[in-house]
Amino acid sequence: MVLNHLASAPFKRSYVSLNYSYKPSKFLYPTKLFLNRTIASAVFPGKAEQMKLVTSFIKEKSFIPQDLIDQEVNSFYNNLGIDDMYFEEEAAEQVAEHITNLYASKVQAYIRNESMPEIGFKREKDNSAVFIHTSYPGLSHPKNYEKLIDSKYLDVPSDETPFRLESYLSTGRVANSKETALRCFLVRRCEFVNSNPNESEALDINVVGDKNFLSRTSPKTHDLFQTVMKQVLKNNSPIIKIVDNNRLIIGFKRRSTRSFFSAISDVFHYYGLSTSRKYVDQFSNGVTICSFYLKKIEGHATASLSKNIQNIIEEASLIYCMPNSTLQKFVKTKEMSVQEAVYGSVGWIFAQHFLKRLGSEFTGLSNIVDMNNIAHVEVLSSIKKRLRSDTFTREYILEVIQQYPELIKLCHQHFSTIHNIHSSVPPISDDKLMSIITRTVQNQNELKIFESYVTFNNSILKTNFYKSSKVALSFRLKPSFLSEVEFPRPVFGLFLVIGAGFRGFHVRFRDIARGGIRIVKSRNRENYTINLRSLLDENYGLAATQQKKNKDIPEGGSKGTILLDLDHQDKPRVAFEKYVDSILDLLLLEDSHNQESHNIVDLYKQPEILFFGPDEGTADMMDWASQHARKRGASFWSAFTTGKSQSIGGIPHDTFGMTTRSVHQYVLGIYRKLGLDETQVTKMQIGGPDGDLGSNEILISKDKTIGIVDGSGVVYDPNGLDREELTRLAHARKMIIHFDKSKLSAKGFLVLVDDVDVTLPDGTPVQSGLAFRNQFHLNPLSSADLFVPCGGRPESIDLSNVQKLFHPDHTPRFKYIVEGSANLFLTQEARLMLEKAGVVVFKDASANKGGVTSSSLEVLAALSLNEQEFAECMQVKPSAVPKFYKSYVEVVQHIIERNADLEFEALWRENQQTKKPISILSDDLSYAIVKLNEELQHTSLWENLSLRRVVLNEALPKLLVEKVGLEELLKRIPEPYTKAIFGAYLASRFVYQYGTTPSQFAFFEYMAPYFEKVSHLENK
Repeated sequence: MVLNHLASAPFKRSYVSLNYSYKPSKFLYPTKLFLNRTIASAVFPGKAEQMKLVTSFIKEKSFIPQDLIDQEVNSFYNNLGIDDMYFEEEAAEQVAEHITNLYASKVQAYIRNESMPEIGFKREKDNSAVFIHTSYPGLSHPKNYEKLIDSKYLDVPSDETPFRLESYLSTGRVANSKETALRCFLVRRCEFVNSNPNESEALDINVVGDKNFLSRTSPKTHDLFQTVMKQVLKNNSPIIKIVDNNRLIIGFKRRSTRSFFSAISDVFHYYGLSTSRKYVDQFSNGVTICSFYLKKIEGHATASLSKNIQNIIEEASLIYCMPNSTLQKFVKTKEMSVQEAVYGSVGWIFAQHFLKRLGSEFTGLSNIVDMNNIAHVEVLSSIKKRLRSDTFTREYILEVIQQYPELIKLCHQHFSTIHNIHSSVPPISDDKLMSIITRTVQNQNELKIFESYVTFNNSILKTNFYKSSKVALSFRLKPSFLSEVEFPRPVFGLFLVIGAGFRGFHVRFRDIARGGIRIVKSRNRENYTINLRSLLDENYGLAATQQKKNKDIPEGGSKGTILLDLDHQDKPRVAFEKYVDSILDLLLLEDSHNQESHNIVDLYKQPEILFFGPDEGTADMMDWASQHARKRGASFWSAFTTGKSQSIGGIPHDTFGMTTRSVHQYVLGIYRKLGLDETQVTKMQIGGPDGDLGSNEILISKDKTIGIVDGSGVVYDPNGLDREELTRLAHARKMIIHFDKSKLSAKGFLVLVDDVDVTLPDGTPVQSGLAFRNQFHLNPLSSADLFVPCGGRPESIDLSNVQKLFHPDHTPRFKYIVEGSANLFLTQEARLMLEKAGVVVFKDASANKGGVTSSSLEVLAALSLNEQEFAECMQVKPSAVPKFYKSYVEVVQHIIERNADLEFEALWRENQQTKKPISILSDDLSYAIVKLNEELQHTSLWENLSLRRVVLNEALPKLLVEKVGLEELLKRIPEPYTKAIFGAYLASRFVYQYGTTPSQFAFFEYMAPYFEKVSHLENK
């Protein structure tokens, strides 16, 4: 009868759990939410009047017995201690509904005769929300209210006004059981004093604070939050403080992590702690400050409150770095600690990328196939891709490790004893660990997965895992574990970086190496899966290409990649800053001011410097990285990044077209050798007028461009795109979506990625503009004399689709291809097939080296000039450009063009003489220069001081020599760097002049003029 009445009750729009259990006699115990907090309770003047109205609504419509209505209403208003903000926000009818539902839960609980009631309801509006539920001591609620609050209210997009949160736990009890309490969450959209503060205003809490917070906060909290807020703005890592022995304050930059509020609650429960109150306060300067009042749960906490809080402080940064670790559920059930769960999740990521996927069968097959047979290579390449993607999927690896939490705990113990200087757990040997793993797992695939954890542990040279202040997890790995089959060229240094919303790598082939940092975005889940599978291979390939094209400069090749999680596509800068900061954790170990560096076990035991440059998605972030390195005390800050703003001594590649200058020299070389008129040459271009290469290629060329593909779509005109319109877009750095369609001929068209069901002028239907854009380089319309890819994804053209670059009569659709971007747009096998068909192909490793040359010379200036000289000569002021800077940029441009000409002539000559494909000659040339460079640095030639001076006087820019003097330059520039300049200059000039297979006397002939100069100097 009661249940029938309940089912027909008029207040059933609100959420009511069907697991309520309560005996009415037990409800006489009062439940109160104490509000004696550091924020004064808001007073709702209409509360008494509303209470009368609510009582009236319930008496009219509710099934609550008339003689209990006043008691229920009074208890709800006065005993639960709900903040007046709730009553002010809620309509009387809504409050009546909640009271009725609360009573219904008691009735159901009584019928079920259960000892623990479960109460829960929520009310959500556009600008506020209320959640009230039963709280379980030491456990997160099964309904995941806090996860919901995180996703809907705390992790809001940057263009939305954020919400602040107040939460209270009742200190009374709902029933006779001591373990029954209510948790109340009050969420309200912020009303900032100033929602758009300037730089100075952003430091003032009275300007950036929420009006409600400022009106109710105590002076103590006001001053405390002011201090924390300033520290957050100054630092990248979260600021963690403990106040009054039980109040935990955590401040961080909003949107720099996700689900932190719910994840940190799991940590409290793991240590047997509860929160009587918790707040999340937001500020319009982008700062979030969480405040938690902690207390022990009787019978749950094994250590003292202060000890457990200290444990939480140490692990809070791990939660910040990986709040959504895949093993977080084991923390909820207390089967794993936070450290174990985060470590296990990191190992899962390591296994996804580094698990040896190609077995001995593949090695045997690769040894017997004819690598000169394109069909054989194509089959081998297909098998390789299939094995890499299908053998160990990320889902399968996760399924396996979740089956064996005890093995993850053992692997973490092994990891901790190596890398945690404060570890108190007993060490476990590799043999013992592997023995336990072998006895526990059920098959070889499971064994390989856990073997990868042991490999991971033993490959780490240093990590910031145990550093309490960090923004992402970084691991410097010893790359000797890499499979020679999958990664044939030995890697010198390897970094793995994992943070909230991203993962990344940094690969370098020499101690002193240079390369860009690239952001990898994904348009949808399928695209993300592809990017995830290929991330390491792409990074390795790009670094290897960089190594080849760095042949003219002292630095070897390197590359960094940052893959954004699918739900973090709008946060590239956040990911980049974390990536840089976490790597700096491992580079600045000698910083005496950074006491936390002593918490890092350094098994590498050598100083290490990385040089970062701009790449896709990071061109506007180099200034920040340089200045951040300076703020963190890095002595190498001015050389840490290149492509910086002119105001801090940078030489931006895009501003001066540095990369395009090299690419275009190859195009001009083809015209020169074949006697072509540039204005009559038709061209297809990948990469639009909004990008560095695309815009500068438009501005520097005079050809007849018939088509351009960029991120927004395809613009095409067989009669030639209007040069004036292209120039306008290039100067404005706008995508082809802004192309004036009135400038197209009757046969021209503009198809955007969002277009659907359009018809081209020739009648061809296009169902999806996105698919049309992605495949246009394979479309028959994409036919021209010259093809210059200045962008695009790696391996866009491989053996599986290269046939589409041929007409039906098997003639190629392009006569000349110059790869403008360093994206590995064409695979080597595809290049060779095109060259076999008569296409002239210059690969990216040769053509795309202008940017790295500019970056190297930018660093050289930073190393050569002292602080005062650097400021006077290289830092451009708004009012004036230093004369030295103008001249130095011209010197850099000249060197780029000269190096490109030298390599072009060498490749053309070698191809004409040997008939060997240019794509192979390019690699041969690079390998020959790199090999000779390394040999020269370890010969007696370097020890000949007179020869050293003669060569460096020629190799170093004359402008620098005249400004500083050769002897002073040799003192200022680190010797390993000058030695690399010495080797790179001699090696490149020799190979360019004598080729890759010189006679045994060629080097003596080459060095003769240098020794003659040495003799002349010594005889003076």
